[in-house]
Amino acid sequence: MLLTLVLGLAGLWLLRAAAHALILRGLRAPRVAAQTTPDLLGLVATPVHVPGPNGKTLFAWFVPVPGVPCAPAVLVMHGWGANASMMLPSVAPLQGGGFAVLLLDARCHGASDDEPFTSLPRFAQDIEAGLDWLAQQPQVDAHRMAVLGHSVGAGAALLSATRRSDIRAVVSISAFAHPYEVMRRFLASHHIPYFGAGWYVLRHVQRVIGARFDDIAPMRSMTRVRCPVLLVHGEDDDIVPFDDARRLLAAGQAGRVQLLTVSGRHDPSEALHTEWSPLLTFLKSQTDPSSRTESSGQIKPSSGGHDSHRQVEKAPAQKLIAKRLG
Repeated sequence: MLLTLVLGLAGLWLLRAAAHALILRGLRAPRVAAQTTPDLLGLVATPVHVPGPNGKTLFAWFVPVPGVPCAPAVLVMHGWGANASMMLPSVAPLQGGGFAVLLLDARCHGASDDEPFTSLPRFAQDIEAGLDWLAQQPQVDAHRMAVLGHSVGAGAALLSATRRSDIRAVVSISAFAHPYEVMRRFLASHHIPYFGAGWYVLRHVQRVIGARFDDIAPMRSMTRVRCPVLLVHGEDDDIVPFDDARRLLAAGQAGRVQLLTVSGRHDPSEALHTEWSPLLTFLKSQTDPSSRTESSGQIKPSSGGHDSHRQVEKAPAQKLIAKRLG
């Protein structure tokens, strides 16, 4: 009887250890090599190594504004399984708009140091390490910094903006509303039933990353951000439903959030290639020391797009006003 109990407990422990190992493996994003470099795109960028959390080092490209001694700056953060090179299309428009740019590789991504796992909270920590580095650069005005993020990087930017007062604006591209829903979709895609194994996986993931999904969800961050937010979302996004953008808009604080609908799917390239007029207008309005504007609602795309997503339902306790920038 005792032997049976011991063997049963040992088997349970081994099963739990195996599940933990699989979960850690799932929380390690695939590391993809840089697809291009700034010089290949005609950009002058300095490779830098940013001191990161847990004694790790983050790789980044820094692009100042030539001839401007103290410019506003935008930190650009990629999404899960991507790297800074995939966000390079943002550099020329931002620099041309008068912004210094820091393109950052999150831990476990690109050329940054490794960790046993990464997560939305760790992306946020990396963003904050990058902001600390940016604030120390003589070419940067530390009082006029913004963050542009994609997908998990967007969710992390929103989370950082709930706890830092030096972020003047956030451009959130393709952010999801809640990580719980993302994980449920992931489990379904791998035919893992929620009741039983799936429930345990979600519970254990929260234990591993050290945060409850409800606490780090962009839906929650939108209620607590300290700066204006521009949500950018592809109307044909097949990874994060467009409805997530609507929900984030509705959750946002009155006067601090707008939504720009763009053509395309989850990949940020469409927005980074075609929608710079409203993005730059938003960033300039929020980093201009003499002007701070507030507005809520949905912005019409500068080109293309369909009318089906231009009208936004009225959210409880706030009026969402359609407005075009640019």
